[in-house]
Amino acid sequence: MVNFEGNIIEEQEANISLNNRSFNYADGIFETIRVINGKVMFWEDHYFRLMSSMRILRMNIPMEFSPEFLEEQILQLIEKNGLSNTPTKVKINVFRKEGGLYRPTTREVSYFIRTFELENPFYTINEEDYEVELFKDHYLTSGLLSTLKSTNKIINVLASIYAEENDYQNCLLVNEKKSVVEGINGNLFVVKGNTIKTAPLEEGCLNGITRKKLIEVIGKLDDFTLEEAAVSPFELQKADELFLTNVITGIQPITKYRKKTFENKVAKQLLAKLNASARLA
Repeated sequence: MVNFEGNIIEEQEANISLNNRSFNYADGIFETIRVINGKVMFWEDHYFRLMSSMRILRMNIPMEFSPEFLEEQILQLIEKNGLSNTPTKVKINVFRKEGGLYRPTTREVSYFIRTFELENPFYTINEEDYEVELFKDHYLTSGLLSTLKSTNKIINVLASIYAEENDYQNCLLVNEKKSVVEGINGNLFVVKGNTIKTAPLEEGCLNGITRKKLIEVIGKLDDFTLEEAAVSPFELQKADELFLTNVITGIQPITKYRKKTFENKVAKQLLAKLNASARLA
């Protein structure tokens, strides 16, 4: 079952028009959310990121789109799909209603919500080999639009294909200034000594919820200093640890980049605190 504009229907009934603007022009955004035991993790952060993204894309926000309304829509769908006691991934897609070419004839939106069962209720460390490489065939563009979870993810798609063809578990994306920005599906953190570094939003990295929560966690630690600054490719092989973050995986340690192998001590420490933060959210 899926939720299409407030109506819960069978998935096969949720047909999208060939004129759908998200399909034709990537005129859409999405939000990926983790729900545990009927509790939407970091819901306030997800909600305000969704609203902010809609404003940036000059979409009209429906009057009913309050945090309470959307949370209720999510939880009703989870219950309908028999997942109330199961860790669940929820994906919300919002897209401008069809009409027009590049210039839309309306700023009104449609939306649908889907659910996917998850294996673990809280984050765990994956200690399997996880090798990455730079993807340099195409560059992300620094700036505001790259920070959105828009449906324009063709660079991520091509980087995923490159990783598969070359037996990497992930690729690191680079912007037009040749700075390392993020992974295919998550923000990048670089650990060197007591400094933990991640790219600022101005570099074009995703405005990730887990990135935000981890920055908050690190800010409360006496042992580490957080630095939001451009990451040079030369820094990667000098790092003690590299890891990626997203709301579904939590923290994914990188074990190898070119000839350098990495440990995951800091990643494990931060993951425990991220889980604690999720429980209190």
